[in-house]
Amino acid sequence: MNTVVPDGEQPFSGLDDPPVEATVLRMMLGGQLRRLREAAGITPEQAGFEIRASRSKISRLETGRVGLKGRDVRDLLTLYGVTDEAVENFLALVRQSNTPDWWAKYNDILPGWFEPYLGLESAASTIRSFEIQFVHGLFQTEDYARAVTRPGRKGAPAGEIEDWVRLRLSRQALHARQKPPRIWSVMDEAVLRRPVGGAAVMRAQLRHLIKAAAMPHVTLQVVPFSRGRHAAESGSFTVLRFAERDLPDVVYLEQLTGAIYLDQRSDVEQYLEVVDELSGEALTPDASTRFIEQVARET
Repeated sequence: MNTVVPDGEQPFSGLDDPPVEATVLRMMLGGQLRRLREAAGITPEQAGFEIRASRSKISRLETGRVGLKGRDVRDLLTLYGVTDEAVENFLALVRQSNTPDWWAKYNDILPGWFEPYLGLESAASTIRSFEIQFVHGLFQTEDYARAVTRPGRKGAPAGEIEDWVRLRLSRQALHARQKPPRIWSVMDEAVLRRPVGGAAVMRAQLRHLIKAAAMPHVTLQVVPFSRGRHAAESGSFTVLRFAERDLPDVVYLEQLTGAIYLDQRSDVEQYLEVVDELSGEALTPDASTRFIEQVARET
């Protein structure tokens, strides 16, 4: 894999260019462990027993959502009948995959359920989302991000709030990559009308969305109220897709105190159908930009 580097100053340059190599490598190694286990005819329960872990722990290892420990990997590879030389080569890659991710400096505030999403977002080649309440985090201004963060963390010290804002803005570094992911975000009109942070903050945020819509790797669409009911009234979601053959698509559903990650093909296909339907119901990208401009004038 080639190292990804920024190609100069961009409107969404962010704070750091995240090292996607470790994240992708963890997921690829996890996928290889799954294939080796299945080829050996061993169940997730049997594999978990070998390393004193649960079936869910094996699932998280095989999807790259947790770091790989050399001792656990060695025991699993031995169970799967892998030869000594191949084991050592695999363990060398495991060590490479455990280099710190860019968000490690935020570990004091970062909930465990959100860390896997940061890895998936960093590694994705395509990000498709539907937003029903707030602007997607990849397009938020600093003031808007601060206004979104405060209500959910009442009583938190100012320094913690600022760390959350910096974390959110740091995610936007992916816009500055030489090959940024394809981002297709559909939003309900309510996202544009909700006065988060007050009129001035919202006007700046709407102008920021207009700028984002002009980026070549970004497609923004709005589902106006005039469309009536739509296919995703149940809430926001994100579908993450990957260029690497070994990495399955993942649907991310965020909740108040946790998140759900769906990677079963039937689940993913259902959400892809919904997002395709939403794209058809929404205004075209050009019409969406004009609509955002109109809302900005009215705000």
